[in-house]
Amino acid sequence: MTNPNAVVSDTQSAIAMAITAAVNSPSLFSRTNITLFPRNKFPVTTKNIETAGKNIAWVEAMRASSPTRKSSQDNEDKKAWIMKHPSALGMFEEIMSAAKTKQVVIFLDYDGTLSPIVENPDQAYMDPEMRKAVKNVAKCFPTAIVSGRCRAKVCNFVRLSELYYAGSHGMDIKGPSSRKHQQGNQNVLCQPAKEFLPMMAEVYKILIEKTKDIVGANVENNKFCLSIHYRCVKEQSWSDLAQKVKSVLKNYPKLKLTQGRMVLEIRPTIKWDKGRAIEFLMESLGYTNSKDVLPIYIGDDRTDEDAFKVLRKQGQGFGILVSKIPKETEAVYSLQEPLEVMYFLQRLVAWKRSTLHSHERV
Repeated sequence: MTNPNAVVSDTQSAIAMAITAAVNSPSLFSRTNITLFPRNKFPVTTKNIETAGKNIAWVEAMRASSPTRKSSQDNEDKKAWIMKHPSALGMFEEIMSAAKTKQVVIFLDYDGTLSPIVENPDQAYMDPEMRKAVKNVAKCFPTAIVSGRCRAKVCNFVRLSELYYAGSHGMDIKGPSSRKHQQGNQNVLCQPAKEFLPMMAEVYKILIEKTKDIVGANVENNKFCLSIHYRCVKEQSWSDLAQKVKSVLKNYPKLKLTQGRMVLEIRPTIKWDKGRAIEFLMESLGYTNSKDVLPIYIGDDRTDEDAFKVLRKQGQGFGILVSKIPKETEAVYSLQEPLEVMYFLQRLVAWKRSTLHSHERV
């Protein structure tokens, strides 16, 4: 099973480099920077240096996991990355050749995959044409939305009753009202972190108060996890935001802080993530240990890596990363943006229909 605390290596490197610089570089705390830490208020001690180093590490990690530029790689690096993670559209026939005798199951992230990333998370609406593509896919294959958002919000955005919805990074799972694909348990409902709900509601209120003076900060209650969006926060305030969030968590050892794309996330410390969620869904569909199934997971965020890792570990199915920027991933294929995701879903439906027509002619 994947480690829910695992972090993509580029972020690990950023943290390691930042801590090393903070602890070992005398220039970082030279007199030229003393105005930031007045001696009478912050005596220069090992503890202060370590705290400052951790703050710098968090900011570096926030930069690493939340790129603000289209690409930080040169063309050669990007070409090499595409060679390693080719376009799922360009390799569509190869992908489908592995699906000829198998049941395809589709898993989709929401933000950045089915809808573009927007400044206001409450405005992350899905294009009507994308909704049609998802609806048609769900007619052909068991299909699930696996999102960090709370399940109710994702349902409201998507508005398709035929899907499985896994909100809060899979900590809140419910099946569709019509389950024609299902072979296993008919009552698909999973909430492994239910006992944390009162705690999450309490921390949410505290975070609202703590971050109210940081312009652009947006705390979103996703029921079983809390998301602190900093896309609209000036970079010079990131350290302050991270420090405020961490100060709240000191009193809640059963909660952990992780990072996503321009977001800090607070989750229960249970061993559950998107990887565990798709394992649960596969079991609910009756495909545990089955060799006759081909799961395809499409996502754009670091939290989706847990799902990609599960597919690699099982040695079946494919992970598809949605990204214009080269970055380390366990996904096999890539797509550039939600528009390409829509094209891929449309091709899946066309492939399924052509397969059915072929069987009818026979």
